[in-house]
Amino acid sequence: MSARSTDSHVTAGGVYVHPTADVSGSASIGEGTKIWHQAQVREGAVIGRQCILGKGSYVDKDVHIGDFCKLQNGVFVFHGFNLETGVFLGPGVMLLNDKHPRAINPDGTPKADADWEASNGLVAYGAAIGGGAVILPGVTIGRMALVGAGSVVTRDVPERGIVAGNPARLRGFACDCGHVLTQQGGRDYSCGTCGRTYQIAAEAEARA
Repeated sequence: MSARSTDSHVTAGGVYVHPTADVSGSASIGEGTKIWHQAQVREGAVIGRQCILGKGSYVDKDVHIGDFCKLQNGVFVFHGFNLETGVFLGPGVMLLNDKHPRAINPDGTPKADADWEASNGLVAYGAAIGGGAVILPGVTIGRMALVGAGSVVTRDVPERGIVAGNPARLRGFACDCGHVLTQQGGRDYSCGTCGRTYQIAAEAEARA
């Protein structure tokens, strides 16, 4: 079931939309989702179930956001990027879509929608991106990956990869519980916090 905002403090299908939020009538909002102060959800956007969109967050047109995602205050998700289930975006995260930004064309005329092409990016299942991080156009953040606060991510992050810095570099691998994995030998890794064990793909290890 989905619901959309038509008035202040609307609750339908368990959806809460703050009266200062701007939710397009053509957006689809999943059951139990909360959209807070001054957030904007554009036309054609699809928001999953039990998501949280924090104050001042922006979801661009046609963006798809999976179930159980949390977008903290001031997050910007531009069209071309999509989020799978269970993604966390910390305060001020930006997911960008224009590899060659210009306000004008070479002849000096203002750029219109037809004058540029949005790049497609993805934040995969369970990944978490720390506050203030910037994800450049066309990048894929792998399943259960962690991106450090303030990072500038210029290339794909492997599944479970932990990256940080500007530009972001691979620093290790993460457990489902969010703690750093310890290498036990070869491709075998384990979590000292919860005891889970994993095998990390060889191509991901090669980047570490």
